[in-house]
Amino acid sequence: MSTNLSIREMPKAFDPKSVEERLYQFWQDGGFFTPKADGSREPFTIVIPPPNVTGELHHGHAMFVAFQDLIIRYRRMLGRDALWLPGSDHAGIATQMVVERELAKEGLTRQELGRERFLERVWQWKELYGGRINDQLRRLGASLDWTRERFTMDAGLSRAVRVAFVRLYERGLIYRGTRMINWCPRCQTALSDLEVEAEEVASKLYYVRYPLVMLAQGAAPEYIQVATTRPETILGDTAVAVNPDDPRYAALVGREAVLPAIGRHVPIIADPAVDPAFGTGAVKVTPAHDPTDYEIGQRHKLAAIRVIDDVGRMTAEAGPYAGLDRFECRRRLLADLEREGNIVRIEDYTHKVPTCDRCGTVVEPLISEQWFVKIEPLARPAIEAVRDGRIRFIPERFAKVYFNWMENIRDWCISRQLWWGHRIPVWYCDGCGHLNVAVEAPTKCARCGSADLRQDEDVLDTWFSSGLWPFSTLGWPDDTADLRRFYPTNVMETGYDILFFWVARMIMLGLECMGDVPFREVYLHGLLRDADGKKMSKSKGNVANPLDVVEKYGADALRFTILTGSSPGNDMKLSEDKLEGSRNFVNKLWNAARFVVTTARDDYADAMAVEPAALRLTLADRWILSRASRVIADVTHLFEEFEFSEAGHTLHEFVWSEFCDWYIEIAKLRLRGDADRAERLTALHVLDRVLTDILKMLHPFAPFVTEAIWEYLPGRPTPLIVASWPVAGATDADAEAGVDLLTGVVKAIRNARTEMGVEPARRIEAIAVSAERAGLLERERGIVATLARVEPFRVEEALPERPRQALQLVVGDVEVYLPLAAMLDIAAETKRLEGELAGLAQQVERLRARLADPMFTSKAPAAVVEKERSRLAELEDRVTRLRSRLEALRA
Repeated sequence: MSTNLSIREMPKAFDPKSVEERLYQFWQDGGFFTPKADGSREPFTIVIPPPNVTGELHHGHAMFVAFQDLIIRYRRMLGRDALWLPGSDHAGIATQMVVERELAKEGLTRQELGRERFLERVWQWKELYGGRINDQLRRLGASLDWTRERFTMDAGLSRAVRVAFVRLYERGLIYRGTRMINWCPRCQTALSDLEVEAEEVASKLYYVRYPLVMLAQGAAPEYIQVATTRPETILGDTAVAVNPDDPRYAALVGREAVLPAIGRHVPIIADPAVDPAFGTGAVKVTPAHDPTDYEIGQRHKLAAIRVIDDVGRMTAEAGPYAGLDRFECRRRLLADLEREGNIVRIEDYTHKVPTCDRCGTVVEPLISEQWFVKIEPLARPAIEAVRDGRIRFIPERFAKVYFNWMENIRDWCISRQLWWGHRIPVWYCDGCGHLNVAVEAPTKCARCGSADLRQDEDVLDTWFSSGLWPFSTLGWPDDTADLRRFYPTNVMETGYDILFFWVARMIMLGLECMGDVPFREVYLHGLLRDADGKKMSKSKGNVANPLDVVEKYGADALRFTILTGSSPGNDMKLSEDKLEGSRNFVNKLWNAARFVVTTARDDYADAMAVEPAALRLTLADRWILSRASRVIADVTHLFEEFEFSEAGHTLHEFVWSEFCDWYIEIAKLRLRGDADRAERLTALHVLDRVLTDILKMLHPFAPFVTEAIWEYLPGRPTPLIVASWPVAGATDADAEAGVDLLTGVVKAIRNARTEMGVEPARRIEAIAVSAERAGLLERERGIVATLARVEPFRVEEALPERPRQALQLVVGDVEVYLPLAAMLDIAAETKRLEGELAGLAQQVERLRARLADPMFTSKAPAAVVEKERSRLAELEDRVTRLRSRLEALRA
């Protein structure tokens, strides 16, 4: 990093590939990502949402990197002891699936290997591939403290999991029970409700006739019809239910029906859970295979007959269908029901089918013995922490979503039938049946002293360990210096799609284990969608690898696009146009900096050394310094309010328009070779001062290009990453109003030139008239004359009469007259306009006639009619403007 006042030549163009890897290594080697933790500065902490160890970088990662890195770089520049703690998640189901696929290539299964050898293979795989995601995070510029990197199955974090489990168990908040759970036949494990995707599918609704048991011998056959989407579960029915208020079936309650194809007698019961509007209003009840039916069965003490096993095959209870795959059973059973005349009708039906969020397999609701967390006692204090303001959601609307879920929360199934993960710390005594729950493996039973112990085979839900992440990563359950200094963390930034998966669980477990909230603010970003607004997915083929984007546009362009295109909690579309726009902005910044460095050359040191009192500030200098001060105040406020997109747009407008397009162009007048040296040094001083503030404010958005430019600026004692955030100074309303007027006049003249088709290089005459502003216009005539390309440029306080054949422009209290003879050939332009107007008039008449025809407006598609109306409005506007120009030419 340069600390002298020598000027090095900047390349003509910014090349991200030549600086990104080098700068990241410079930051990391310099220890700039690691907080000092010496107590001299206030801490500020973010923990990363731990990416799956199986992961490759996707746009979800790009989103959180952009936002979290912006937050941590900003706080670091504010002087906070900023810690962004990295790590990864063991991702139980996903990792086990990946390794099992690798084994399958060798013709092996995990069962053939056995648990110990399988886990050895998983650890080998983790060591080989687990670091991929970290390298990819570095490519995006993530300023993570790699010295504190953690993994959810590190020894320390594994111990934290066992301690948390034991404490919750001892408090009666963890229990083992038999309940209805979600089961994935492919992954062979229980799933929590949050791990189940409700996928909408086009299916069928089958209306099936159940014969009623005859009341008397020889009576006429009677039937009750039920509607179902899962005919195979008929084999496990133990009742037919109707709503108690449904008069259609009041006389049938208490009677029995006969299951078709299997012949079992089941009662007809009344239960308020039945929706009379669904199907026929009578429903089959399968307590072993449906959550609602399970609850009905509990209320009515119905038997729960399991007819589908763990791998999705029919059990012996399915009678003649035993051993069939559940979907093959459906096909055969339907054929049998059709043959028996018990299929009344089949309708197309769209509904949501639960699938495993990892493998996409249709989930089977099953009654199973599992471990659960009693969640309501944990949810209550977590709700209060948000209600009383200890935790704030950004945007606030997600608090309502959070309350709704937390107030209706169900116990959390935390056991998984996997091998990879945190083994449940429970040992069963085969001698006395006692459950030994302990942090460390016991050598004998606490009740009977027997050494005949076996550990529970299951592992814990991955989200159990990640729920401890904000404090386990800091050393809990030990009382470490990091835990005391950096907990609670300050901000949890993540996607709104894991509000319940992760955020709510961290709040509950943080309050339970630490006695304090895990973070103060929760910033929820939206999802990144493709250019058409569709959710990105590999199956749709619309996922762009962020590293491919970085390779093409640079990390800064991707980050700036995400940060300026996403408002809190709202999804954003990612398109090539937006990425190109951000790359253009990065290049604009580079070119502006290169102009300053190249122009300054040997004068840079002298310009920086000019004392404030010796500066010969012009109106434009005062203006840009005032505007910079306002932008600093605005951007700082927007950062504090988490309005990062608005902050980025504010900076974009200031840099592109005010600094580059206006101030640099104005400053060039005082940077010419014949300019007064004091004027030149003042202009360079102001350019450097404003550029410095710009680089500091843009650094959290675009760290690579800003640090790369910073290297070329002399006299910078520290790298930009640890430079101080700029402080807003005084503003100058008079200077801002003055330059606003001047730029308004220039823009008006430029627009008129374009409208009249004047060649860009041609100089035209202009007369500015204002009783109030004549002095200002006269003093700053060089700005207007140069930037608007007008010569001669007259300034008058008043004119005896309006000039003839001149275009009049009004900007505030200034009138500007542009003599038309100096701009164009009046006769030729008059003839051209008359011809164009005649052609437009014909088009307008044809469109009006078409839109007045009811045959067209009533039969054409609405979009076509609206398009024609828009076209007519555009043509009429064009006619109005051309007539105005023609009148001016004829005057």
